[in-house]
Amino acid sequence: MFKMITTLIRSHSHDTVEDITDANALQILRQQLRDAAVGLEKSKRAVAVVMAYAERERKSAIKLEAQLADLEVRALDAIVKEREDLAMEAASAIADLEAEHTACRTSITHYDGEISRLRDQVSLAEQRLRALQRGKQIADAAQRTQELRGTMPDGVLASLKEAEATLERLQNRQSHAEQVELALTEVNASSSAEATSARLAAAGCGAPLRAEAADVMARLKAKTATSS
Repeated sequence: MFKMITTLIRSHSHDTVEDITDANALQILRQQLRDAAVGLEKSKRAVAVVMAYAERERKSAIKLEAQLADLEVRALDAIVKEREDLAMEAASAIADLEAEHTACRTSITHYDGEISRLRDQVSLAEQRLRALQRGKQIADAAQRTQELRGTMPDGVLASLKEAEATLERLQNRQSHAEQVELALTEVNASSSAEATSARLAAAGCGAPLRAEAADVMARLKAKTATSS
């Protein structure tokens, strides 16, 4: 039972760490890239230091080669002059310088190999860092897009739909009102024409619009006479 509880606690802790990591993944990535950039700069400085050591060894090798050439000339001259003591002293110094020169060339070879290896590592690290930085830029853009998308709550879309429906109803009412106004205008225009015609007919202008009582009586008498 205790083992199960311990396992459950460890699992919960692991899940919590993963949740925190996922929620802050972009910030963690930024810091990791900063750390990588700092480490890369340190590696470059390390390469520069090794190159400086190699250059110092090369200068030492050149100096030793000049000393060896000078001692050899002097030792040969001492032999010619039968100064065996000086020749032997020169030979001993030459042997020491040659050993030092060999060690110097060995160091140069070692430094050159190390420089080549470190340069390859730095170049590869720079390529990987640039690729990660490009990926971070894409991740930044994606997160900003998601944040902007998150500022549009569902309520806004619903309100927009309602507003569109309200606007449609308003436009329909306005269109109907305009049609009513046009119809009233036509009616008013017709009524006005009829009233004008009636006033003109009453003034004796043109044919009368309606029969007068005298005219009706005359028509009736004419019918009676015809019947008789």
